[in-house]
Amino acid sequence: MASRSVVRRRPSRRAPRPTGLLSGRRTGARRSVSILCAAINRALERLPFTRWLHRRIQNGLQMPELELGVPAGCEALDGLRIAFVSDVHAGSFLNEDDLCAIFRRVQAQAPDLVLFGGDLINTREREILLFRRPLAELRPRYGMFAVPGNHDHFFGPDITLWRSFLEENGVRVLCNDGVRIEHRQRSLWLCGVDDLTEGEPDLRRALAGRREREMAILLSHHPDFFFEAAAVDVDLQLSGHTHGGQIRVGGKAPLHHSKFGYEQGWFREGRSHLYVGRGVGVTLLPIRIDAPPEIPMVTLRCAPRHDGERARRDAPAVACET
Repeated sequence: MASRSVVRRRPSRRAPRPTGLLSGRRTGARRSVSILCAAINRALERLPFTRWLHRRIQNGLQMPELELGVPAGCEALDGLRIAFVSDVHAGSFLNEDDLCAIFRRVQAQAPDLVLFGGDLINTREREILLFRRPLAELRPRYGMFAVPGNHDHFFGPDITLWRSFLEENGVRVLCNDGVRIEHRQRSLWLCGVDDLTEGEPDLRRALAGRREREMAILLSHHPDFFFEAAAVDVDLQLSGHTHGGQIRVGGKAPLHHSKFGYEQGWFREGRSHLYVGRGVGVTLLPIRIDAPPEIPMVTLRCAPRHDGERARRDAPAVACET
């Protein structure tokens, strides 16, 4: 097998933080908008038909089977299965029993890793307590890992309760941190960063400890962080945040949550791949139009199959070199 030299390069530019009332860092005006939206959300939760409406949406929850090729020298990772769960927004039209049912479906797929991509809660800290029983349904071989999203930071930078609860219930939080996963005498570097809009992401810290030519998978709630990840050849970034638009009209989303058009599906930059999941839950309104909820199952393959989606959504996977 031919060797391939890998040149690690520092990012020549940093991903610009999103700006504006709905996508920027927490300004006074944006804070007011967030509080107003949260109040509307909570009022709607009290209406009986809204939970019924959201349950109908959940009946359409998809678990697409995706494949990503492993780089040369990492063939032993072939077959590793990853469940990517993002944007649950628990408490908003989703109760503990709903989460248990969803997580049982995830466990039935026999994932080796379960990765949570942020926004587990919506607007109240106590919503994280809804995950106690559901998390007990999951038993992945190599564990569960999570990063925070902007809604997990709803009350500010201190997410001690959120973090301590997850870690007490078997989920390791990778907030600017990484861990080595060993699989069949081969390893991959799994890492995560804080939220791009409400936190302080630090990719250098997240990648500290990664070995030369070691495959790296990055969790980042906001897909626009791919700007930085691709600059240092992260093999795969998994993100959520966009809900796939949540409401799409004529194939387009009225609200854009990505400056670079990373709304849903596959994207590629050089050797780096990004998958943006549509997530599980909703925010504000219990409605999804042309953006069904999903929990993608990503399998690492030495020779991945292609499903024929349009090129923008289906980035060519990196096949093993010979």
